[in-house]
Amino acid sequence: MRLSDLTDHTADFFRNAKTLAGQLRNPALRLGVTGLSRAGKTVFITSLVHNLINGGRLLFFDAAASGRLKAAYLEPQPDDTLPRFEFEDHLAALTGQPPYSAPTWPQGTRHISQLRLTLEYEPDDLLNRTFGSNRLHVDIVDYPGEWLLDLPLLSQSYDDWSRQTWQMSLEPNRAVLSKDWRQFTKSIDPTAAQDEAIARQAADLFKAYLTACRQDSFALSTIPPGRFLMPGDLEGSPALTFAPLHLPGSGSAPRGSLWAMMARRFESYKTHVVKPFFRDHFMRLDRQVILVDALGALNAGPEAVQDLQRAMSGILACFRPGKQTWLSALFQPRIDKMAFVATKADRLHHTSHERLEAILAKLTERAIEHAQYRGAEVEKFAIAALRTTTEVETRQDGEVWHCIQGLPEPGERLGDQVFDGKSEVVIFPGDLPANPDYALRQGCAGCDDEARKISRLGLNFIRFQPPRPHFNQATGIAVLPHIRLDRVLHFLLGDKLP
Repeated sequence: MRLSDLTDHTADFFRNAKTLAGQLRNPALRLGVTGLSRAGKTVFITSLVHNLINGGRLLFFDAAASGRLKAAYLEPQPDDTLPRFEFEDHLAALTGQPPYSAPTWPQGTRHISQLRLTLEYEPDDLLNRTFGSNRLHVDIVDYPGEWLLDLPLLSQSYDDWSRQTWQMSLEPNRAVLSKDWRQFTKSIDPTAAQDEAIARQAADLFKAYLTACRQDSFALSTIPPGRFLMPGDLEGSPALTFAPLHLPGSGSAPRGSLWAMMARRFESYKTHVVKPFFRDHFMRLDRQVILVDALGALNAGPEAVQDLQRAMSGILACFRPGKQTWLSALFQPRIDKMAFVATKADRLHHTSHERLEAILAKLTERAIEHAQYRGAEVEKFAIAALRTTTEVETRQDGEVWHCIQGLPEPGERLGDQVFDGKSEVVIFPGDLPANPDYALRQGCAGCDDEARKISRLGLNFIRFQPPRPHFNQATGIAVLPHIRLDRVLHFLLGDKLP
């Protein structure tokens, strides 16, 4: 073991001991919220906090439904070095409060942030009322899921990462998007002298390839480094100015070469970007919510679904699930509850929600089995943190169609129709298949007749605008409607409010 590793482990032990001692006086829970881009992290946290603070409709969150939840409010966060989650700004966007003239979607997660929510409650039994605490601090930590894709880099060399990334870029769904970067990479000599201009051009083309993967028409999951598309204050730094190089054959490049410079910056990225996130934030989480935009991938086709499945496997392999004990809390903190959440269920009729959960289960099957084997509790949900549609039924030729009604985003398409974003529409979004395997390999070569039949039906998951807020007449507070957010809350927090 290196001296630096020993120092890190010692510091972790004393920090964990301090945290555990504080828990005895003031119970607190660190709840991580993550998901790949456009999974709905910002809206999820904003709606969750708003509904708790303002007594939203939380029928399946026992502490709230039974009246034992007496108050919920925000307090200053304990970590002075972390940005605060901009709850008030995001709520203003969703409800159309100034400076917004109409409801709009808030900006997505670009960096790590935190918010402390305190819950005051009445304990359910005499023992807890007499000796227990009646207050729980919930520290919500919001971070991009793309950052989790970086954690496997800690065990990879630059050569390993370059080869893996190069092979992935040759896959059919990525080859066109990566063409410019691959052509440039092939035109340069990685053993030539290091050159900053060439390094910058290679990095820019590589970032352009990663950006193209995220377009709605492809919906491909980002490959590491995750900070390339969310650089923050590191933008333009050498630590983010590198790219995979194609080095034919085996062997190593000489010192002072372009390859050596890229490898050095790759190691610097791991040391100064990946390790601090892993040590200071990721390792300290108690419970985790993983949001998944499965509908976006289904819209884009089987390649996007398979890519999402691979990305989720990579992300979920990073977690340390297991039953939390005082000993593990000191030496190796674990995540004892994980909620896998398929978002944007309001783009479907409720008759397909269970099928969406089944598809989510299939996407995360291995990770769920691993977490349960290690002793963690795992649950799956199909939700809408902010419901943007209502359900309607229409009849055509004597047949009932389960449809949804809402206000589409301007420019959204359904076949040849382009919506202007000014009028509500009623659409049939399609029915998800009862067998989740069909959804994961829709239209693929070798599929059976039933899978191809389902694929030909088509799925129409368009984006809708946030609804005009309804205000509680007694309080004047905006109501944020949701689907099953209360079930997620009960799973994550119910046992902490005894």
